[in-house]
Amino acid sequence: MGCISWGLIGGLTLAGVVISGLALYSAHVLTRRRVPDEPSSPTDYGLSYEKVAFSSRDGLILRGWLIPSASPRGTVIFCHGHSGSMDPDLKVVPAFHDKGYNVLMFDFRAHGRSDGYLVSLGSLEQQDLLGAVDLLRERGIERLGVLGFSMGGRVAISAAPQTDAIAAVVSDGGPVTILEAIAAGSRERGLPGILAVPIAWLTLWLAGRRVGCNLSDADAVRWAPSLAPRALLLVHGERDPYVSTAAVRRLFAAAGGPKDVWIVPEAGHREADKLRPDEYLERVIGFFDRYLAADMWREGDRGASGIERRC
Repeated sequence: MGCISWGLIGGLTLAGVVISGLALYSAHVLTRRRVPDEPSSPTDYGLSYEKVAFSSRDGLILRGWLIPSASPRGTVIFCHGHSGSMDPDLKVVPAFHDKGYNVLMFDFRAHGRSDGYLVSLGSLEQQDLLGAVDLLRERGIERLGVLGFSMGGRVAISAAPQTDAIAAVVSDGGPVTILEAIAAGSRERGLPGILAVPIAWLTLWLAGRRVGCNLSDADAVRWAPSLAPRALLLVHGERDPYVSTAAVRRLFAAAGGPKDVWIVPEAGHREADKLRPDEYLERVIGFFDRYLAADMWREGDRGASGIERRC
């Protein structure tokens, strides 16, 4: 009996050490400075641009591109995802440019050309987006849209209620809760399902200690009720391994209005634009046409549309 008890205790201790080690390593990997994507430039797409450098609300220097339209009817800030840099999202800009939108792109902290050594998975990055808003307001642009990709969608939803300048938000593949996304990533890497959530929880706690904030505070589902009257469009791939369709529907239900959701059955994480490029641009730019380019809110747009588009 004693041997069994000591064996059990030893096994549990070893399991605890392994779980703690995995969580500590994961927290380090998730929050360390990211390796940038292959560098690109708006000139690769025949676009003129201005290099910009501005301060996040908490004092980091961020760098990006302001790509003007000849006859602007609105301005949209692009927010890239976790890892890499802003460069791959350039492919979407020409369509916005052609439709009369100025586009501001920038690298989040600890990404690409911007300063910083720690990534907070969308929490402190709120200060980055708000710094971008400040830059545009200094130039007299008071009404903005935000297109957020993955982590950038999480940032867009959580930062928008903190400023009256953002009128419309598109979240493409944005996590609903960071715990779900980390647990899903653990399962994808082969971790047994029974361990995924506790390791994800510990990883999240350790990552928060590393960056100095509670990362769950930026969860989109927490901020969605505060978005209205800002318009919200959720773009979701039903095969997304990191964001469940059930979670997206909870997020949609939590948001006020106006709101819309487009669920693409055959798409994985952030694949809607790849699998349905024409429809993607039509839906996303059409959304900004309706809620950003108009001179003022139309009274009929203030309420929730309650429309789910799955086709």
